[in-house]
Amino acid sequence: MKNTLTEAVKIKIEEAESISILSHLNPDPDALGTALGIYACIKQDKRKKIEIVNGSKVLPKYLDFLPGYGKIKHQMEYSNSLIIACDCGSVDRLGFDLSGRDIINIDHHKSNTNYGSINVVVKEHVSSSQVAYEVFKDFCNIEQDVATCFYTALLSDTRYFTTSNMNKEVFQLAYDLVDAGAKPEVVSFNLTQRRPLSSLRILERALESLTLYGDAKIAILSITKQDILSTGATMPDVEGIVDYVRSLATVEVAVFAMELEDDIKFSLRSKKIDLTEIAMHFKGGGHSHAAGFTIKNSSLQESIDTILVKIKELGIVNEKKK
Repeated sequence: MKNTLTEAVKIKIEEAESISILSHLNPDPDALGTALGIYACIKQDKRKKIEIVNGSKVLPKYLDFLPGYGKIKHQMEYSNSLIIACDCGSVDRLGFDLSGRDIINIDHHKSNTNYGSINVVVKEHVSSSQVAYEVFKDFCNIEQDVATCFYTALLSDTRYFTTSNMNKEVFQLAYDLVDAGAKPEVVSFNLTQRRPLSSLRILERALESLTLYGDAKIAILSITKQDILSTGATMPDVEGIVDYVRSLATVEVAVFAMELEDDIKFSLRSKKIDLTEIAMHFKGGGHSHAAGFTIKNSSLQESIDTILVKIKELGIVNEKKK
């Protein structure tokens, strides 16, 4: 992290009369953990007017152990505040009209559009919390609340330290956060042992739909609007479903399709294949091995067929010659 970039962030925050910390819609632990960690940092200055906001109506309940979770609003109250955007690749995914607003963009997504007035985007980092830690450690006390939030984000986005971009710097960061007060046993318990019944019911529906294509190298799961209604599932309940089929021995690309009111939302995962090109084609984004996008005005099966055609066109999965 360049010192000039960190200094620019520090100056912006010092000059701001009010600050709104935002994370992307349908937030995951990296989004909320990073945002809450930054919130815990900045509120150490009692003079600052600060709010933390997410535009989604439903937030992951299992993250309610994070310090500051109860402070999250669903609407911004400050009309002219400095915006700190966390873990969000494009400004529209924040869910608010931010035209003309000063934005500090803190992220690690390869597809980030650099929409901020200050863009702190480190694509090589494993989580947005790693980016945030490197920025704020120079002018903020990394106390227990901050460490807990950042560690939760780090643990989740590395899939419990199993992703291909793990290195000694990541383990050093984990050590530093635990040393600052994060409790690994508390974090891991909340991330893995607090699933609601609805999440298992919707998982069952998704697994029933499992279909393999291309010599079993492509796996597709799907759920319908009726599945969501009948199981009582919410958006946080579907998080991680796509990873179940990525774990199959033959699968190289896993696809999870979810039918919403007017759109089909897709999550893609791979073991080694770069998914960036297919995600960008459908105006989505993410990482090399974890991406997502939405197809509008299409039926569930039509959308799935479109994805299969595009995967074949791009040649990202090599099928055996018949």
